[in-house]
Amino acid sequence: MRQPTRQMAQPSERGFVIIAVLWILVALSTLAMIFSVYLSNSARALGANDIGVQADALVSGGLELAAYQLLLADEKERPAQGSFRFRMDDAEVLVTFTSEAARVDLNKASKEMLASLFEVLGAEQKAATDIANRIVGWRTPPKANAANDEEALYLASGLAYSPRQGPFSHVNELSLVLGVTPAMIERALPYVTVFSKSADIDVLLAPPEVIAALPGMTAAALGDFLKQRPSLPRDPKAVAAALGPAQAAATLPQPKAFRVLTRIRFENGRRVSNEAVISLGSTEGKGGANDNKGSTKGTDNAKDSAKDNAKDSAKDKEPYSILSWQDQVEIATRPSRRAGG
Repeated sequence: MRQPTRQMAQPSERGFVIIAVLWILVALSTLAMIFSVYLSNSARALGANDIGVQADALVSGGLELAAYQLLLADEKERPAQGSFRFRMDDAEVLVTFTSEAARVDLNKASKEMLASLFEVLGAEQKAATDIANRIVGWRTPPKANAANDEEALYLASGLAYSPRQGPFSHVNELSLVLGVTPAMIERALPYVTVFSKSADIDVLLAPPEVIAALPGMTAAALGDFLKQRPSLPRDPKAVAAALGPAQAAATLPQPKAFRVLTRIRFENGRRVSNEAVISLGSTEGKGGANDNKGSTKGTDNAKDSAKDNAKDSAKDKEPYSILSWQDQVEIATRPSRRAGG
């Protein structure tokens, strides 16, 4: 009776072993699938990171080459705009640079220019004037021993902050200015700057919207100027004649800061864009300031003056400095309501 029982137990034991082996095989295949997915994701992440590192290096190289081209020319003959392209490995790079004087400087532009610009961009005349007043109020220090009316406006509007009453540090600071809507800020950003450090506009480079905002400009004069501009020489007299009623704004400022747009196209189809603003190194005016210090303080401070000169010289050895950096910029800009071309 015991012998048949042992014979019947052997097939059930073999079945249990087969099921266990099958479960182990399923577990191993699942682990293999998970590991393959992990390897695939890791490869993609490393590939994306590799492209990112390559793109950063190409953008930096484009900035270096742009600054090199600009510094090669004499300061008085320096081009206000230009472009070049180069290829490296599997990437094609297009670099364009434009003087920042083609934009309206929020810290330097007149109230009339600011109001006209926002009117060109679609604001009603009264609203444009109010925006210009608030921009000037934001950047203007309060008067001593006088009521701070600008700060009072922000408090009366229920805002939890006061106006800076100092220079704009960035164009995005427009979002804090009282009365400027997000839609108006979006329209204005392609035409404003804080880096030109001048109220002068380079009319040979400025967009039609900026030209339309020049004091004294009319619709007819704007159309005539835009037709003539491609053939105009970089000569103030010729530009003044072409501007007609707005010839008082016929300025061709010496470029100091440049906006550099870098567009990269990889063979795998990926595209990368970067926009940076750079300021070229300059030694202008620093030596004279230090000389004045030495002459007023006497010979006892001659060594200190020499040290200051040495420090300034060390700073001036930097060919350029980066003022702004933005990745993945949009190339296209919104059309305005009034300005044509």
